[in-house]
Amino acid sequence: MRLYLLALNPTDSVTEGFLPAAARLGLDVTVLTDQPDAHRRTYPEIEILECDVRDHRAVITRISTHHRPDAVFTNSDHLQTQAALAAAYFDLPGKDWRATLRCKDKAEMRRRLAAAGVDTVWSAELTEAVAPGDAPYPCVVKPREGVASEDVVLVHGPEDLVAETKSILERRPGAVLVVEEYLPGELFTLETLGDGNVRHVLGGFHTELSPPPYFIEERLTFVPAHPEPVVEQVLAQLDALGVGFGACHTEFVVHEGRARIIEVNYRAIGDQCDLLLARLLEIPLFEHILRTHLGEPLPADLGARRDGAARLEYPCADRAGTLVGAPEATDLDVDGVHLTYRPLRSVGEWHELYMTNRDYLGVLRATGTDQGTVDRAVADFLAERQWEIQP
Repeated sequence: MRLYLLALNPTDSVTEGFLPAAARLGLDVTVLTDQPDAHRRTYPEIEILECDVRDHRAVITRISTHHRPDAVFTNSDHLQTQAALAAAYFDLPGKDWRATLRCKDKAEMRRRLAAAGVDTVWSAELTEAVAPGDAPYPCVVKPREGVASEDVVLVHGPEDLVAETKSILERRPGAVLVVEEYLPGELFTLETLGDGNVRHVLGGFHTELSPPPYFIEERLTFVPAHPEPVVEQVLAQLDALGVGFGACHTEFVVHEGRARIIEVNYRAIGDQCDLLLARLLEIPLFEHILRTHLGEPLPADLGARRDGAARLEYPCADRAGTLVGAPEATDLDVDGVHLTYRPLRSVGEWHELYMTNRDYLGVLRATGTDQGTVDRAVADFLAERQWEIQP
């Protein structure tokens, strides 16, 4: 059976998660990408074909002129609609392209949720540096189809909004921005996996952010089960968007018992959280996701372990400069806690300060059975190591 996997740049989710899972399932894999050289360097044993993967017509043509597909899949935020359209064209299982579009387009997501009567958030689309007269402050400005807190900024008044909008549009000429009311509350995620009929809730994370005005995710703590009323509210909003197939990573805030979606990433959670989930829950997570795209139903019970505790920590650069000292990749077991550290930036590299997750220097994953012990192991690991940046 042949799996076509659409990708932009190589990611840990694909390299360490989906490709090994495809091999375990005995699938023949063809990666379609607009960055073939980067993928060939990362996994030279996999078939790589160059393709304008942002264009669904190019994807369909490339597949049609190659081998017959059994599944078309992507874990990229940017390529979900293209993969969904290609899967539909070849009569293969996949996500509804309308749902992928609603999730990717943050303005359309707001309109859909409001029309369904499940949540209404003030928002407007901007193509130039102006401040809508009825904008509520504080509010958040961000790219309509952005990801990973890139160019997401909290603003407190019209002048601030105009200045930030101008700055973002200079970096993203031709982009459409969304400005929306700021939603207060604690930030969480909900991780789900469905086959169109059965939907499993895998748990979620409590996310701790950098100080405003930016929204860098610095620390995530596993939440085995959110309160049932909160889960019901989030799932109702996902239902309104048409989300229910494959993996989905949903970010939401809870304020005074009310759960409100911030954004929906219709894919598996990234930044190595998916690798942690597979280990923590002790399930073949990546295989389950691929099987749904092969048309196989999910089991009624995934057999997930429910006594786990986990945390992820992302050491961040606090200035522009060259990384001159940093820990190497490490795996440790301390007091029943398994620690995995992976560098995300090489020593000797010079970088700007981006105020996004591109400032991550590395990622520390920790799993165990007691949250306090996990937290102490993480704190000790970070205290014993240094990351040094020189201007």
